Amino acid sequence: MSQRKTPDSRQALTRARRVVVKIGSALLTRDGQGLNADGIADWAAQMAALRARGIDVVLVTSGAVAAGMQRLGRTTRPHALHELQAMAAVGQMGLVQVYETAFQRHGQHTAQVLLTHDDLANRNRYLNARSALNTLLALGVVPVINENDTVATEEIRFGDNDTLAAMVANLVEADLLVILTDQAGLYERDPRLDSSAKLVHEGSAGDVRLLDMAGGSGALGRGGMRTKLLAAERAGNSGATTVIVSGREPDVLARVLAGEVIGTCLAPAEGRLAARKQWLAAHTRVAGRLVLDDGAARAVCEAGKSLLPVGVKAVEGGFTRGEIVACCDAGGREIARGLVNYSADEARRIMGKPSDRIEAILGYVDEPELIHRDNMVVI
Repeated sequence: MSQRKTPDSRQALTRARRVVVKIGSALLTRDGQGLNADGIADWAAQMAALRARGIDVVLVTSGAVAAGMQRLGRTTRPHALHELQAMAAVGQMGLVQVYETAFQRHGQHTAQVLLTHDDLANRNRYLNARSALNTLLALGVVPVINENDTVATEEIRFGDNDTLAAMVANLVEADLLVILTDQAGLYERDPRLDSSAKLVHEGSAGDVRLLDMAGGSGALGRGGMRTKLLAAERAGNSGATTVIVSGREPDVLARVLAGEVIGTCLAPAEGRLAARKQWLAAHTRVAGRLVLDDGAARAVCEAGKSLLPVGVKAVEGGFTRGEIVACCDAGGREIARGLVNYSADEARRIMGKPSDRIEAILGYVDEPELIHRDNMVVI
């Protein structure tokens, strides 16, 4: 936790190819004075510039409830869930309209995606959301994501969009999460109470000492610096770096991705693939087994290749899409495990077949691999 530049953590930002940007309510609503159309136009221009450089961008936005409050002349955030749902329904209309207009000025297409916690807790819905977002990114579209406040219930609400942004960073396997806020970053102490408090420029995601420095949340949002630190820890679990920085800084996104020492940079303990593969290796239970032929076993173990249906000789168990299965050689010895892209019944139908036959056999194709190499760990 240093106040000096850490070249490695900042230099890594210059190589980011997939970025999740989260914008908070205070920025989006000018601290409750109304929807900040000028600010949205500026951030949209910055994100469009990143897209022009070939960088994938996913936007996680707050502001629906706050915008609805402003439209209906409310000054105090309601507590009743049905009132929050109503505010969100009203505010979402204006929020999406402003975003669409701002991005269209740069010829950039957007897509609205509303999520609930249940969408990401349920494995099938998680995989469906991931496939949809990856398809949008492949098409050059900027997904604009918000919590689905209008239909969420108390039990499944994220509670704050910092958490949502971290879960989205995990979902799309982002390199970087940028949390734009109304503060310069994390300070050692509350700068409103102590003007000598210093900004923490560098830190490690998950460092418990940082939580002692965090303050409370603002009146409009549900999060605060503490939720941003917890979000950084969650994003770091899949290898993403998090930068907490003021959205009012000029050209802030380009400066962050240029490695400039701005805001608070929280680096993960492990790289993206290392963290993901550790998570896979830590699972002691598997939902089924795939028996590989000798060629597929060599390709997986020696060449680091994905597992294709053509290399599978037998399918054991009753697993569903997205569950962890063991990959075994012809002698029954486990050689790898990973997240499977098709259910057991589907795998039985396509095993031994080339990937270009999947659609003809199943009526659809999700992925050409049974298990992608990024979702596999060799034992």
